[in-house]
Amino acid sequence: MADLSTVFTGIRFENPFLLASAPPTESESNIMRAYEAGWAGVVTKTIGLHPVTNVRGPKTKFLRADDGGTRLSMAKRPGSTLIASWNWELISDKPLDWWIPRLEAIKKAYPHKILVASIMAGSGSDRELDNWQTLTRAVQDAGADAIELNFSCPHMDRVDMGSNIGKDKVLCSVSTQAVKAAARVPVWVKLTPAGADIAEEAGASFLGGADAISSSNTFPALPVVDPATGEFEVNVDGLVSSGGLGGPAILPQSLAKMAALTQAFPDHAFSGIGGISSFDHALSYFMLGCGTVQVATAAMLDHAIGPNVIANLKAGMTEFLERNAERGWTGLDDIRGLLRDRVVAHSAIARPDPAAYRGGYEEEEAEGYAPQPITV
Repeated sequence: MADLSTVFTGIRFENPFLLASAPPTESESNIMRAYEAGWAGVVTKTIGLHPVTNVRGPKTKFLRADDGGTRLSMAKRPGSTLIASWNWELISDKPLDWWIPRLEAIKKAYPHKILVASIMAGSGSDRELDNWQTLTRAVQDAGADAIELNFSCPHMDRVDMGSNIGKDKVLCSVSTQAVKAAARVPVWVKLTPAGADIAEEAGASFLGGADAISSSNTFPALPVVDPATGEFEVNVDGLVSSGGLGGPAILPQSLAKMAALTQAFPDHAFSGIGGISSFDHALSYFMLGCGTVQVATAAMLDHAIGPNVIANLKAGMTEFLERNAERGWTGLDDIRGLLRDRVVAHSAIARPDPAAYRGGYEEEEAEGYAPQPITV
């Protein structure tokens, strides 16, 4: 029988699938609905101490491509396919004292489900380090099973927060140390993909005591311009700021980030994020070495909390394990990291025999290349 359960950072999950910190996890009602739907864990929308006010108008939009065409637009229309999500939503605009009784209620109602509290404070001062610890003590006392540090949000209203921490290995280490000094539960660090070498920030976070790395958050991005109006498709009074690109478009990029992490730290724990909507996508993260995965965009488009997404993830994993049981694959531990070492430097990829080399062109015409004469 396939076993979907897993132990990650010392916590037992009934399955390795979590809702990521995002709009679907912004309220206790959504979180409880997610548990009922079958998600093993939920990462709350990021909780902070500073006042938060979001921009006017839409905060999240979805980029689609015309089927068989070239148009990319956030306009919802028939005959199109989802490419990505784009958002410039800030962290939760609800204060800590709003969240605490709700975290307590969630944990009381669902004691066997996993509740991960995402938190964020600033950097560069003792006061901000104290803020990290204040948040840590509050959410763990309210029942959080683990804490995820948001070092990754690509669009913040303060320059000392989010990805600006995640791109600085010193700030990663110092902030993690501050949290670990107050934490009684596992601490996960969510990193930005926008740095030059994500493994450096991961290493600094592990030195600071992180129990796991979550990777990665959305990629910095702008909405496209509407050719009919000459304006950005999302704007306020004609103005736009960088937001975060998620969904299917970032899956290959996020896998590359994860491969860099799991190869650098093969004995550490990782939670994979980016572009997951089916078990096929999750499998790529597992085979690179992840112990859990997190989903946002696909869930947002499925009744806000993804009841069909989680059903398909669990069914897909069950079918995959049962189909491969004769290979000894009956649970996540049997497949985790199997392909991690298959990712190598470009120079390690085999080259053809010099006598057979024709500039990269084979006998058959290669897609995307103009036909080339074959000379002998």
